[in-house]
Amino acid sequence: MFGTTSPAERFIACQPWFAGLPPELREQVRDSLYATEGAKGDVMLPAGTAVEGWHAVLSGLVMLRSPGATTQRASAFIGIPDGEWFGEGSAMKPEPRRYDVVALRPTQLMCLPLHLFATLRETSLAFNQFLVQHLNLRLGQAMTIIEAGRMRSPEHRVALYLSRLFWRSTRRLNLTQEELGQLAGLSRQTVNRVLRALEADGIVSLDFGRVAIVDDEALAAHLAATASH
Repeated sequence: MFGTTSPAERFIACQPWFAGLPPELREQVRDSLYATEGAKGDVMLPAGTAVEGWHAVLSGLVMLRSPGATTQRASAFIGIPDGEWFGEGSAMKPEPRRYDVVALRPTQLMCLPLHLFATLRETSLAFNQFLVQHLNLRLGQAMTIIEAGRMRSPEHRVALYLSRLFWRSTRRLNLTQEELGQLAGLSRQTVNRVLRALEADGIVSLDFGRVAIVDDEALAAHLAATASH
């Protein structure tokens, strides 16, 4: 169980479906949450292992990666920043996890155990509404990534991974060029070249490993223009 001042307690209390739960169920959720920590490069949740629950990133950044891939392009799938849930599809299927969850920086994950995930699905309309919205977001991200990986230029792929499709809560991304390259399946040198061009066009600014989006409309226009390349 977490203390009332812990990051996990604050995170779960802010979820839009949590306050409406019956008091006993809220207490069960609080008592059952647990956290795990990983260093940069750790496979925190390996493919092929049993799914224990629904996970959220309390701090750090993880990448969902296909197992056994030999290239960055083949392995990069999607990045999950702090404050976001992931793995709902795995939690709803009675099968081993299909992908590795890799820490791109020191990371703390929180887990809502499977039995409570199932209870919330069975009893809470607000939880199900949240889950449907979240699944729709992940589906849109996955389809966009598949298309970009097969058909789009590096310029488009880097811009895509800076867009609001993946970073909804902030426009100042605490993201290094190495991390961006891992997510987009591109070399750091290619990412640097594209970012410098975006900076020259006034779309982003670069400062001490961070990328700030200066002009979202220009970024959207750049995505549209590079989609045809």
